[in-house]
Amino acid sequence: MLTGELRSKIDAVWNAFWSGGIANPLEVIEQITYLLFIRGLDDQQILAENKATRLRQPIERVIFPEGHDDIGKAGGLPYEEMRWSRFRNKAPAQMFEIVADHVFPFIRSMTDADTAHAAHMKGARFTIPTPGLLAKVVDLLADIPMEDRDTKGDLYEYMLSKIASAGQNGQFRTPRHIIELMVEMTAPGPKDVICDPASGTCGFLVGAGEYLRENHPEIFRDEALRQHFHEGMFHGFDFDGTMLRIGSMNMLLHGVEKPDIRYKDSLAEEHGGDSDRYSLVLANPPFAGSLDYETTAKDLQKIVKTKKTELLFLALFLKLLKPGGRAAVIVPDGVLFGSSTAHKAIRKMLVEDHRLDGIVKLPSGVFRPYAGVSTAILLFTKTDSGGTDFVWFYDLRADCFSLDDKRTPLLPAEKQGVNPGYEDGRKTFVSLTLSEEEQAKNNLPDAAARWAERTGAERERARTEQSFCVPKAEIAAADYDLSLNRYKEVVHAASEHRPPKEIIAELKALEAEISAGLDELEAML
Repeated sequence: MLTGELRSKIDAVWNAFWSGGIANPLEVIEQITYLLFIRGLDDQQILAENKATRLRQPIERVIFPEGHDDIGKAGGLPYEEMRWSRFRNKAPAQMFEIVADHVFPFIRSMTDADTAHAAHMKGARFTIPTPGLLAKVVDLLADIPMEDRDTKGDLYEYMLSKIASAGQNGQFRTPRHIIELMVEMTAPGPKDVICDPASGTCGFLVGAGEYLRENHPEIFRDEALRQHFHEGMFHGFDFDGTMLRIGSMNMLLHGVEKPDIRYKDSLAEEHGGDSDRYSLVLANPPFAGSLDYETTAKDLQKIVKTKKTELLFLALFLKLLKPGGRAAVIVPDGVLFGSSTAHKAIRKMLVEDHRLDGIVKLPSGVFRPYAGVSTAILLFTKTDSGGTDFVWFYDLRADCFSLDDKRTPLLPAEKQGVNPGYEDGRKTFVSLTLSEEEQAKNNLPDAAARWAERTGAERERARTEQSFCVPKAEIAAADYDLSLNRYKEVVHAASEHRPPKEIIAELKALEAEISAGLDELEAML
């Protein structure tokens, strides 16, 4: 966990960016990302130099060669002067000149370097406006112990959380606790090959990596598994260069050395090299709008004939997964009950041709303040031979944060998330059991626990409960409607006095469903 002092420093730098004229939070993150990359290059060379000295051998990989840089000002600059450990001690004006005129041209030329992050540096732009601001940011990053994976990972996560609080760019970030729930429910294993075809900041891939570190430490004692973790397990696609840089840096700072984070327009390009390749898909794809048939990948149109992006992404997930592969993905509620031919076809396909495992209905405020759309988590397994017997439903009503635009925490940090607890010292985790009152504010641990019982005790739960199972035959008879409210039973005693807030919440949920249905009808017309 980050200390309050470090958070305050980050906040101060963030405010300095804003007062310095950089108001776009993505641009702030991007500039800090470049500087982290530059520092990381120097750290790698220092390690290589120390190893060479210890073994009395030549340096294996030279990042900053001897000689001068011919990019930038006339006369060039020795590569040695472009190292973080050198320029960070210069006066602000001199540091600014070195970074702007020499260091950035140097990292733009590194696109063929053997690192995942270097591949995305071709378009790197230096936009920090003043020497004073650059010096302040460099001083902050210099104080962070970058050899500590937890600290630097937490630092980057904290900065990324500011994207969500900034409004218009928040669509790039799924709340961390929702990611944790989806990862917990899919339980990644040491041999999984994991993909997010709309990766953004790579939050899902990072979440899967952290789960594996905590639950499968044997990975790092086995050479083959360790190599797979660093080079073969994680795959993310995006068609935004900024997101590729930020996402690959997020993976790097969380200890994954060579993730496959690459440019790809997932809905427009054919998927020959990626089809039937992945054992786990975790994603929250963009689902606003439609695409032209002409610009959509033909192999997806063969699965479902539609222009709706949310349905095309479902077709994509089925295309990417190998038989036996599983998925946990976020979809808008309209996917669950939309009445168009394409909506029904994709739902029928999931139920009849594959195995639909479960649906978690999310609160409509979970993506506030930047979106109030109603969504759900869809969990399924690709089988190509059916297998659905019961579908497990869970009505997630509270995620430990208020469901308004402020998203205020309702419980202290140690009682949030899927696995409540606190760190006793730096590495020892002490779990906590929530009281009934606390569970009403944080449903995530209950959802994960009941998911584990979906083939057992959950089959006996009444439809009036928060979770229950519905047999496949009933879903087929309902024209493959997958909305929780279609199957949930509500019993009210005649004398029962219901709180106004509860009634209002139900009315809002009903309003959202009606609105989504009208949108579908309008799209059909």
